[in-house]
Amino acid sequence: MSDMTPATTPVPNSDAATAADATDAAASDTTAAAADAATDARVLVERRGHLLLIGLNRPEKRNAADARMLSELSSAYGLLDREPELRVGVVYAVGEHFTAGLDLADIGPRVQAGTLEIVPPDGLHPWQVDGTQLSKPVVLAVQGICFTLGIELALASEIVVAAEGTRFAQLEVSRGILPFGGATTRFAKTAGWSNAMRWVLTGDEFDAQEARRLGLVQDIVPHGQQLEHAIALAERIAAQAPLAVQAALQNAKLAHRGPDAEAEAQLPALLARLSASEDARIGMEAFLTRTTPQFEGR
Repeated sequence: MSDMTPATTPVPNSDAATAADATDAAASDTTAAAADAATDARVLVERRGHLLLIGLNRPEKRNAADARMLSELSSAYGLLDREPELRVGVVYAVGEHFTAGLDLADIGPRVQAGTLEIVPPDGLHPWQVDGTQLSKPVVLAVQGICFTLGIELALASEIVVAAEGTRFAQLEVSRGILPFGGATTRFAKTAGWSNAMRWVLTGDEFDAQEARRLGLVQDIVPHGQQLEHAIALAERIAAQAPLAVQAALQNAKLAHRGPDAEAEAQLPALLARLSASEDARIGMEAFLTRTTPQFEGR
């Protein structure tokens, strides 16, 4: 995470902020929820079948995150984690930009005082750098600028879809601080040590093609199609057996965070539990009858 965007003017004074961008943001319809942008919520939450759509909704500040947005985002992640009917999260942003980073005017004093608390009782840390772990997969859709905490949210997600023209930057060292939302622990694991340090230690911008080369982004689509594409991927995941998806995700995260041997030791028990599930029976029956399985999550 980083402190990118002061909150003292309607047009944020971030590296990429201009009045022209504000006009573009006002006219943008790049997300299905753009019509709801005037709502007072910092984060839009919509249930769509087995999906939970989670939208950053502060376009007039380039979705710079203040404490309220961080708290609402944490609550949305908590909802995704605990609701059995919700199988996949889709995180997107209203407006032209995904996020310019943290709102320095609001967050800066809290960080300096060591009092930044973003997870309410019903929440789960979106960046999962506090020892918690989300049990459901997340697909991220990004566009415009995706700075600092946006990159770290991508690193904490399973699949990232970027619009053409998306710009990325891990700018913290240019602000006199360090990334504290997972870039120092996850970026190198994803991109390789030197590839990650190239961007973490310089604060330079890079484009969507470089983000894909680094493994940060999986799919690049025309601008305006990123949310639609992310939802399609999420629906594909949600159509699979949810217990199996969650078990595979949990085991992969365990291996990613620790020794492979620890994850491998859990595989026999996980396989036995899944093999005895109703979803395994449904999957086998669908295979034998050449029909599409309708998994129940039990």
